Amino acid sequence: MAERERTKAKRAAARPEEASNSVNDAVQRLEARTKSLELERDGLKAELEAARARIGALEVARDKVVGKIDGMLDSLNSVVGKD
Repeated sequence: MAERERTKAKRAAARPEEASNSVNDAVQRLEARTKSLELERDGLKAELEAARARIGALEVARDKVVGKIDGMLDSLNSVVGKD
């Protein structure tokens, strides 16, 4: 049996300008992606701070309501206890 000669198809080397354009395009895509992620991060940080402020305000309001309810219960107990 005759052996076949095996040859691999050689890829033509990329031209330096094509390689440079490819790298530049990749860098630009990465920079755009980074900028997008930074904007998203900043937005999420702002939302987190707003949520923390809202939680703080709700906790203060809750404490006031609990205080009022305690005061009313004390008043009711004193009225009921006087009879």
